[in-house]
Amino acid sequence: MFRPLSFYIGLRYTAAKRRNHFISFISLTSMIGLMLGVAVLIIVLSVMNGFDRELKQRILGMVPHATIQGTGPLDDWRSIDARVEQHPRVLAAAPFIQGQAMVTGGGNVRGVMLNGILPEQERTVSIIEDHMIEGSLDDLVSGEFGIIVGRLMAASLRLQVGDKVTVVLPEASITPAGVLPRLKRFTVKGVFSVGAELDGSYTLIHMDDASVLMRTGGKAEGIRLLVDDLFAAPKVSEEVARQLPGRYYVSDWTRTHGNLFQAIRMEKTMIGLLLMFIVAVAAFNIVSTLVMVVTDKTGDIAILRTMGATPGRIMRIFVVQGAVIGVFGTLIGTTLGVVGALNISAFISWLEGVIGHQFLSSDVYFISYLPSQLLWQDVFIISGAGLAMSLLATIYPAWRASRVDPAEALRYE
Repeated sequence: MFRPLSFYIGLRYTAAKRRNHFISFISLTSMIGLMLGVAVLIIVLSVMNGFDRELKQRILGMVPHATIQGTGPLDDWRSIDARVEQHPRVLAAAPFIQGQAMVTGGGNVRGVMLNGILPEQERTVSIIEDHMIEGSLDDLVSGEFGIIVGRLMAASLRLQVGDKVTVVLPEASITPAGVLPRLKRFTVKGVFSVGAELDGSYTLIHMDDASVLMRTGGKAEGIRLLVDDLFAAPKVSEEVARQLPGRYYVSDWTRTHGNLFQAIRMEKTMIGLLLMFIVAVAAFNIVSTLVMVVTDKTGDIAILRTMGATPGRIMRIFVVQGAVIGVFGTLIGTTLGVVGALNISAFISWLEGVIGHQFLSSDVYFISYLPSQLLWQDVFIISGAGLAMSLLATIYPAWRASRVDPAEALRYE
């Protein structure tokens, strides 16, 4: 059967038991280092992808993907809402009234973002209904002046469902008694928890009550959009605004929360690069391994040269030997990394149960478990980089082997 000579001899050198056991040990550690580096890099990037996904789902599930506002309150917001929903990339739309306020309760004061909504439409553009601890959006009834607060706000103000709070607007009203701040008593109707900073500053009231409080005359301040692709929100909002008669201003999540996700993306990139250096160190351990193999096999190389082997063939022999170490290390590391990324959440949960300690407490972090999202794109990039660096590391030792002078090598044999 035909066997390429370089490939055959390279495999024989890799599998052979060497007289120098130290070289065998270095070869094994090079493969194990490459394997662990690839596996750890896949697992770490998968965990970071998981945190990125949770942030997007929780924070961007609460804040608008995009908003459309006019120069003032929207007179006919119902017709605008209907036209906006006709856009093929807009999944849902809902009116809103938004303003800053202070909430006092339990002897404490907290600044909040007050959001006037229509409950029946808000649940189509927001995930808040899925994260209600007490109460529901339906408890917000026009004219009852109910309010839904976040878990952190309820804790800091010592609030429970049914308690009374005072909402104070940063505006003053002139009365016979003098200039007084505009304020209104509200009843806590529900508590939500999305596990993010929004739990401490985000509040919901009925849009009719917000209209009375902020004196918009029953008009909406703007329209909130839910689009089919987060990253297409700027483009979609501009297209929608151009199709509407009149002049409108658009905003999207990249302006309000874009810095957060850019920071996460940069952190993932930097950690990926740092961990890639671990893979690089393990891959270039192959250089020292092959250099020692070349020194150990100098006599064999000289014999092969005297039998007619060309320098190119000698070079290919040691490229094959180094490539075998790199390929096996990368493949095993990729397999371990994929298995680990798919099971890291269950393993951490099991470990927490065994040792009786929770690593991610919901009181401190926005989630109480370790998320993981395996992206095959990351797997292919990491595996390809590991293989490329392994092959690159074989060039110098293989070139050095091809430069062995048979006469000098066999002089003292």
